[in-house]
Amino acid sequence: MKKFLLLILALSFLTACEKKQALDIEADLEAAPTKDIIVAEVGPVQISQRQLEERLSLLAQEDQEFAQTPVGRKNFLHLLAREQLIALDAKEENLDKQDFYLTALEDKREQLKEIYLSFSSDLLNRMWEEHMREKGIIAVTDEEIAQYYDKYPYEMTIKQLIIADAETADAVWRELKRSKSRWKELERQYSKAPEESKGKEISFMPGEFIPELEVIAANSSIGSVQGFVKTAQGFHIIMKTKERRLKMTEAAPRIRTILENQKIDAALHALQNKYKVVIYEQDE
Repeated sequence: MKKFLLLILALSFLTACEKKQALDIEADLEAAPTKDIIVAEVGPVQISQRQLEERLSLLAQEDQEFAQTPVGRKNFLHLLAREQLIALDAKEENLDKQDFYLTALEDKREQLKEIYLSFSSDLLNRMWEEHMREKGIIAVTDEEIAQYYDKYPYEMTIKQLIIADAETADAVWRELKRSKSRWKELERQYSKAPEESKGKEISFMPGEFIPELEVIAANSSIGSVQGFVKTAQGFHIIMKTKERRLKMTEAAPRIRTILENQKIDAALHALQNKYKVVIYEQDE
């Protein structure tokens, strides 16, 4: 009887130890960095929890939610394992040594390099603007917005043709002065504006569009054809189609952007005294 009691105590002790070890393992898994947890192995390749989560983050939200279920997670791991099986065998067959593969990789490397450089430049631009805003250099006050609104409380709408050369622009402009009804016909025939913008109207407040065209639009009557004005895009012929007075609440965000951009331009102009800027242009 005594031996039996000792056996029961020993078994109880072992069971308690096993439970404690299981709890310790669970605690270790929770405390361990995600990247150290291996969720699958395919030959010499290990797939970590971190890699799994990175791939899951690329899925649509609905698919991510399914992948969090036991069945979904298992299916997704099988897909990752399938990818690794294919990759391993492809390398075994020396497909990764073929010119097509190497050239495609190099092309993608260049693309990613361009994306990286573009992201780097954009990020620095955004950080610079925020820094200048915090320093008050490009900050815009409510008083400045109110003053601008007092001068320019309106929005103008125009449509335009962009003609490649002055001679054609002059001929088209004269024809439109005689017959505005030919606008669409002449636009299809001569305008070099992007296809998606043809036939579209452009609405803007003073300060939001091309300065030369803003001045002409501001001094034009509704329905009048004006032109032609040369810009970097070509020779513009415009027709003012409407003008309306904006409410202050509607105009304020746009005015803030206009004034901020003007202050950015002023700051950049001042920087030209610090950093030499040379633009090389070919004569037309």
